[in-house]
Amino acid sequence: MYLHIGNEMMIPLEELVMIIDMESGNQTEATEEYLVFASWDKQVVYVSSKINNRSIIITRDKVFYSPISTATLVKRARGTY
Repeated sequence: MYLHIGNEMMIPLEELVMIIDMESGNQTEATEEYLVFASWDKQVVYVSSKINNRSIIITRDKVFYSPISTATLVKRARGTY
């Protein structure tokens, strides 16, 4: 199965590692460090503009910034939308 993460972009569910809520701001120091490293390593993909991102989707190979809320993404991943 695939997860629609916005702007006609989909990722395979088996690649999904974590979904992080950007609005809560509850990112640990380790998570922030990982995101910085991913940015340096050119593994970051912005699904839409850099301004209206609401969630971060971490997969095995990439980090996606999505305008879709974490709650909606979790519902879609569980198939309960």
